[in-house]
Amino acid sequence: MRLAERPPPDEGQVRAWLYTVASRVALDALRQQRRRAGLLVLGSPSLPLPAPAPDPAAAVASADLAQRVRAALALLGERERSVLLMREEGFTHREIAAAVGTTTKSVGSMIARALDKLALRLELDAEAVR
Repeated sequence: MRLAERPPPDEGQVRAWLYTVASRVALDALRQQRRRAGLLVLGSPSLPLPAPAPDPAAAVASADLAQRVRAALALLGERERSVLLMREEGFTHREIAAAVGTTTKSVGSMIARALDKLALRLELDAEAVR
C-alpha cells in the first residue's frame, strides 16, 4: 500500500525500498507491543491512573478558604496586594520593585508586612504564612 501511495524516487530501487519500509513497520510494531506490555504490568510507573474522586467536604473547605483569601486580599492596599500576587506568580524582587515603584531592598519588607496583614485578616499565625 505504501508503495502505491509513495513509491521510491528511483524505480530500480524498489526491492531495497520495500525492505526498508517493511523493517521499519516491523520495528514500530515491536516497540508498540513492548509499550503496551509495559503498561499492563501492575504498578508500572508509566501506567496512567485516573485521578481519585474529589472529596466533597474537602472541595467545600477549599472553596471556602479561597473565598476568604480573596476577601482578605481585597481589604489590602493596591500595592500590598500587587506585591503578594506578583511574589506568588514567581516575579523577582527587582521585577516587583519596578512594577510598584520602589527599591529592590524594600520589597522584602513590603512582602512581610503584607503577609502579616493578610494573616491577621485570615486569623492565621503570621509566621505560618511566611
